Amino acid sequence: MSSGHQTGDWDAPRERAAEHIPVMPAEALQYLAPRPGGFYVDGTAGLGGHARAIAAQLGRDGVLLCLDKDPQALERAAPHLRPHPDESGRWPRIELRQASFAELSGIMRELARGPADGLLLDLGVSSLQLSAPDRGFSFLADGPLDMRMDPRQPLTAEQVVNQSGERELADWIYQFGEERRSRRIARAIVRARPLHSTRQLADVIAAAARPMKSSRHPAGKSGKLLHPATRTFQALRILVNSELDDLAVCLRDLPANLRSGGRAVVIAFHSLEDRPVKEAFRAGAQAGHWRLLTPHVVRPAPGEIACNPRARSARLRAVERLE
Repeated sequence: MSSGHQTGDWDAPRERAAEHIPVMPAEALQYLAPRPGGFYVDGTAGLGGHARAIAAQLGRDGVLLCLDKDPQALERAAPHLRPHPDESGRWPRIELRQASFAELSGIMRELARGPADGLLLDLGVSSLQLSAPDRGFSFLADGPLDMRMDPRQPLTAEQVVNQSGERELADWIYQFGEERRSRRIARAIVRARPLHSTRQLADVIAAAARPMKSSRHPAGKSGKLLHPATRTFQALRILVNSELDDLAVCLRDLPANLRSGGRAVVIAFHSLEDRPVKEAFRAGAQAGHWRLLTPHVVRPAPGEIACNPRARSARLRAVERLE
């Protein structure tokens, strides 16, 4: 899954749904360094962009396990991960599994496999999810307040918006959206309930809070503004999908799921994702579990941002298992 902040008409041009460009593919391969015959995990397979690049390095004796919460993403990724005619004799075994990367330990036990040689995580929401109005991730088109990556889970954004107390809702918007106007927005939402669509919710938020300067477009460099609903939609999505809880579990289990010399590469798109990754990697390095491959965060090159604007907020970190 490739992420980025939810964008509105003020902040970025609308992306074409058919386009799927993996973020920082060269850097991800450089730090993951997949070797022929190895066992690798793409914990956020999305539409298969990174996974295909990894698979091409593994050879016929390699194994690639692709996880994603979203069954639609896996359905779209499957044909993309089939070998071309000239690759059929040297293509690895690829297994697709609808699951969160937080479930990796159990899946590896089920598959009776040892620790992996490498793991890639590309955090956040994908372009496929944002471009589908019926999924409710975006306010660029009207749709139901759903926001579930995994349609099997019971909690929806509509339930959160309509059933939560005002203080609880404000706390979530502040915590997961880093929205300073969370109490004003929560109050407006509660007064306007019931709300059933993305457009309804975005309009209520826009009436309660003005657009802000985007941190990606500092004053003086651009006059573009961040849609007032951006951070609230991010908060609801993170809450509904337990994104930060899943990341915490994956980081906790990561040393046990990588062999000695195995590598982990994580691409994050905002501080809520990047901060726990940075802290876990640094703490593990101090404890002697990891070698930091990226002492400083790696950002996409200007050329990639020009070709793929949603890459602009990407932050890559990587480690190697020492013991």
